[in-house]
Amino acid sequence: EGAWDFYWADVWWMKEIFDRAYLEDQMRINHFRNHYELTRKNLMVKNLKRLRRQLERDCGKAEAQKCDFFPSTFELPSEYHIFVDEFRKSPGSIWIMKPIAKSQGKGIFLFKRLKDITDWKRGVEYQPQLLSPDGTSQAIETYVVQRYIENPYLIGGRKFDIRVYVLVTSYNPLKVWLYRSGFARFANFRYSLATIDDNYIHLTNVAIQKTAPDYDPEKGCKWSIQQLRKYLTGKHGQQKINCLFQQMTNIFVLSLQSCQRVIINDKHCFELYGYDILIDSDLRPWLIEINASPSLTASNKEDYDLKFGLLNDVLNVLDLENRLTGREKRIGLFDLMWDDGPVYSEEGGIEDVISSYTSAANSNLGLEIYQNAESLKKATSANV
Repeated sequence: EGAWDFYWADVWWMKEIFDRAYLEDQMRINHFRNHYELTRKNLMVKNLKRLRRQLERDCGKAEAQKCDFFPSTFELPSEYHIFVDEFRKSPGSIWIMKPIAKSQGKGIFLFKRLKDITDWKRGVEYQPQLLSPDGTSQAIETYVVQRYIENPYLIGGRKFDIRVYVLVTSYNPLKVWLYRSGFARFANFRYSLATIDDNYIHLTNVAIQKTAPDYDPEKGCKWSIQQLRKYLTGKHGQQKINCLFQQMTNIFVLSLQSCQRVIINDKHCFELYGYDILIDSDLRPWLIEINASPSLTASNKEDYDLKFGLLNDVLNVLDLENRLTGREKRIGLFDLMWDDGPVYSEEGGIEDVISSYTSAANSNLGLEIYQNAESLKKATSANV
């Protein structure tokens, strides 16, 4: 209600209000109508599998292998029997169960015995309908089961994943901005497969780690992505790490292309995605999940500086005040990496031919240290 130009809507508003709302030309909202096509775990995998089949059909197996950046995944209970066949091919391996629409590590558990999953399935079969507190029936919660990546890259003996921010301002045509800053989230305890029921070891979500007995809220459990990239480059050399980060940008573009035809595009909508990427011991990146509402709550001063700058730059990219020319390739710490095709950096040439299914060269993830929030407040106009 009332006059507004920019609205940070929650999922409930998109579901209940969006279709009935009249939006004036200048109004902007932070979700597309069916954003869940990419951020709900089962639908994300469904769309990625479809893209892989399309690539194999159109371009061959070598091109399709570029989509092999997510673990073997099955939806339960609908694909239970397919999962069992796959499970029996590699006895003793570890799998991870995740509810499709929850975040912050809720409902996740690891297992390596089929009995653990058959007990879960039996509970679903004998409760075909669950009742909510008011007595009405509600749908059975759907899970995905994924092969657990047992060889994560460790720093100081601890597991971590990487949070990367990707801004989509249009799906038709696809226009994607990659944020240069982000962070690595570390587990509080040293990694071990001796126990698989300790979430402090296996899940890196801050919502879980901050409940650990020895968690230090001032120190936190994060590195900036710049700090991580410098560490990895020092250990493995620039060429290998450049290749690793290029593979990560491929993941961003391919995942967005996988749902490009099904997302309901709307000029009023944009999406700030939080990608969670895991690196294994072979320096191979894996897509773990994509968040439609990444947490913007700051855990310490460094986190505040990052997220203040992120939101400041989102608003500058959206350009509600019409101050941009439309030809910008960089706004704040956002780099335009895809604009209905790959966007190339003006700094230097391109040595390799980049196909329409790979990421743009204009990607600088982790290559620039962020200013502090006070500097940003003074320099907001300079960012555009």
